[in-house]
Amino acid sequence: MFSIKETNYVFKNWSESVRCEPEQYVEPNNLSELQAIVRQAFVDRKTIRVVGAGHSFTPLVATSDIMVSLKHLAGIDHIDRENNLVTVWGGSLLKDLGTQLWEHGYAMENLGDINKQSIAGAISTGTHGTGIQFGSISTQAVGITLLLASGELLEVDETNEAGVFQAAQVSLGMLGIIVKVTLKVLPAYQLTGTSYKLSLDETFQQLDTLCEQHRNIEFYWFPYTDTVQVKTFDLAAPNKEKDQKQMKFKKVVVENGLFWLMSEVSRLVPQSAKPISTLSAIGVPVGTETNDSYEIYATPRLVKFQEMEYSVPKKYLPTILRTIDEVVREKKYAVHFPLECRFVKADNIWLSPSYERESAYIAVHMYKGMEFSSYFQALEEIFQAYDGRPHWGKMHTMTKADLQTAYPKMEDFISLRKRLDERGIFLNEYVCELFQLKN
Repeated sequence: MFSIKETNYVFKNWSESVRCEPEQYVEPNNLSELQAIVRQAFVDRKTIRVVGAGHSFTPLVATSDIMVSLKHLAGIDHIDRENNLVTVWGGSLLKDLGTQLWEHGYAMENLGDINKQSIAGAISTGTHGTGIQFGSISTQAVGITLLLASGELLEVDETNEAGVFQAAQVSLGMLGIIVKVTLKVLPAYQLTGTSYKLSLDETFQQLDTLCEQHRNIEFYWFPYTDTVQVKTFDLAAPNKEKDQKQMKFKKVVVENGLFWLMSEVSRLVPQSAKPISTLSAIGVPVGTETNDSYEIYATPRLVKFQEMEYSVPKKYLPTILRTIDEVVREKKYAVHFPLECRFVKADNIWLSPSYERESAYIAVHMYKGMEFSSYFQALEEIFQAYDGRPHWGKMHTMTKADLQTAYPKMEDFISLRKRLDERGIFLNEYVCELFQLKN
């Protein structure tokens, strides 16, 4: 028996932009049960989508057939201390994985600012942190075990089925179910984070130096202002005492509690968005904190929003932000959320937004309940004018023709998908429309 098999399950993602009612929602207890589900779906001509933590803003996991959660296929499976490799189950949440790795003296080399996702979901969508010497989380995977439509397992890496491996590192769940991931890890390390203000011009002038001198760097620019919050992370001195009380208070109370209150005002009175953005810029937290790496990367996200994020060639970032500044002021968009800018190393993953280029990622947000479509559309046009590629887990309106131009290996991916899953049991309406596939 499966631990949970529901027929009246309603799925909603974190921002509640996606809702669906699958015919079945299943939480298999082990790999054998999961294989049985896949084999039965194949016989019944049903489709399967795997759900992680529901942190994608697009309908990637939405289905009217079978939704599968891997929450019981979680945790560390094997540790190779000689090569600093750790094999983990696909349902492992990044937050839990951070603690588990730390207990064994390890840490992931880089993480994003949200740690609620499953490792399989983070890899499937190209989730990333920041730091120009680091790729997305997908690049930390050196081996992937896929459960195919046949119910058989396929283990891939850079030497065994290298093409399948490069496709599986960002696959949108279209090739099979990621049941295990082998990660290249680092000895456990601590970081010291620093937050401070710069002007937009100062940020652009110092950007290359900041990227070179700091392990991780990101910045937040507040619309209608010239204010930027710069955040850097660097390796902490050995045996440095943890110190995060002051910054934790600011993150929880200022960046979430107070910001939620201001967001509600902006929602009720859209004309207040500009002064609220200005007020938020004035209140940027300034200070330092030191903590275990997996703890310091994560930032509380208690204020819900809708999000769009594009990867662009890093060299275009200043021009794009100046153009956005002009458009926002001209159109007077009711936006008070800052734009988040991060940096990711080039990779060779077929559907990665950082495929073969050093990238800057620009994320734009709108408070839940506020109109966002016109704002997102205007900025998306700017991103696409500068060779932008969308983050697969964030809102976008690209068509197959757009994607073919943006992703040189897309047709190879589609051909491989058909070879691995000819019947299309790992598809849904959204990906079929996005890639113009027949299901």
